[in-house]
Amino acid sequence: MITPLFVLLLFLGIPIYLTMGISAGIVFAVDGSLTPLAQKIIDELNSPTLLAVPYFVIAATFMERGGVAKALIDAVTAWLGRLHGGLGLVSITTCAIFAAMCGSSVATAIAMGTILIPAMLRNGYKPSFAGGILASAGTLGILIPPSLAFVVYGVLADASIPRLFLGGVVPGLLIAFLMGIYVYRFSKKHGYVEREEVTMAFKIQKTVAALPALAVPFIVLGGLYGGFVTLTETAALSAVVAMILALFVYKGVAVRDFFKMMTFSVRNAAAIMIIIAMALAFGHLIVETGIAQKTLDLMERWDIQAWQFLLFVNIILIFLGMFLEVFSILLIMVPIVLPLLEPLGIDPIHFGVMLVINMELALMSPPVGLNLFVISNISKIPLAQVLRGTLPFFGLMVIMLLVVTYIPIISLWLPNLLMGPQ
Repeated sequence: MITPLFVLLLFLGIPIYLTMGISAGIVFAVDGSLTPLAQKIIDELNSPTLLAVPYFVIAATFMERGGVAKALIDAVTAWLGRLHGGLGLVSITTCAIFAAMCGSSVATAIAMGTILIPAMLRNGYKPSFAGGILASAGTLGILIPPSLAFVVYGVLADASIPRLFLGGVVPGLLIAFLMGIYVYRFSKKHGYVEREEVTMAFKIQKTVAALPALAVPFIVLGGLYGGFVTLTETAALSAVVAMILALFVYKGVAVRDFFKMMTFSVRNAAAIMIIIAMALAFGHLIVETGIAQKTLDLMERWDIQAWQFLLFVNIILIFLGMFLEVFSILLIMVPIVLPLLEPLGIDPIHFGVMLVINMELALMSPPVGLNLFVISNISKIPLAQVLRGTLPFFGLMVIMLLVVTYIPIISLWLPNLLMGPQ
């Protein structure tokens, strides 16, 4: 019953989270009672981990609009601006740094793209190249910790979120490095370089101005891995630091706009919590109806190996990424594949990192890729040109996805080094 009902609701255009919740509700109601389902959802929502979600959303909102981005861009431009493709390299570097503050791809793309794309266009960069850089580098927001996508996956998969955060560091930096190499080589070929001289005093001045922003990742993540604060307290700390920077240090947000910003943040956080609740209901349905066990039995009958399973999952995720946004894909895939990981010997941390890299690709995939629309909207570059500019970066990220998929140590080395083997 579940499959035809789920497909029918999707066909009718019902949002993914409602499709999941309605499917679970109808099946449990037909079987007798909704009470066990409701109790299961309440028990799982009663989690200190989930308290981190609204705090991370608040932090992302204030970081995006609070003047932090400009301080970072000025400092990095002072050091890298005169290289071939300097502004492109600045875009990638600042996106990686900003990702370590806010945990949101869209916030990263908007904050950096608003300033850097006009600057690149003024310096003669092709619009497609400028838009492609920011649409692609902005996706680092969900891979480099702290990441809201990792928090949601960790809740759904009951996986260690601190380990997931560490698991995203090395792949995130490698992707940024590959992007930087491409930008440098492309820019050198096309003569994209700034000629303005910058004194060492100017570099130091801009770096000092950016120090409060640059300190955020060390304060927030240092507190978490130093054992001083829990994950939820880390999220709360990041929100407080973001507010202080936005209101009093860089003054990008006026005090009179504080409550408007808080209202916006809480509304977004509430929407995410509702989505998570529906995903938990759907996951419970998958377990109770035996779909996961039947799938596992089928895989054993066909002698499916772990590497084949991962390849198949990657293909499905890339396909889904063309039509669904990040959280929708997480909500659909995690409840279905999670019970299959342990029998196949797949580490849930490694799988989570692989999944989030796929979510990065989804943010760049037409026709629904959110970063494409965000960058096109803020820059007024036609969507087709932004898409064309992302294609080389998309290819690089697919290569990195395959490397991470089949060399698990890339995502597991840092968590095992700092937190010990599981």
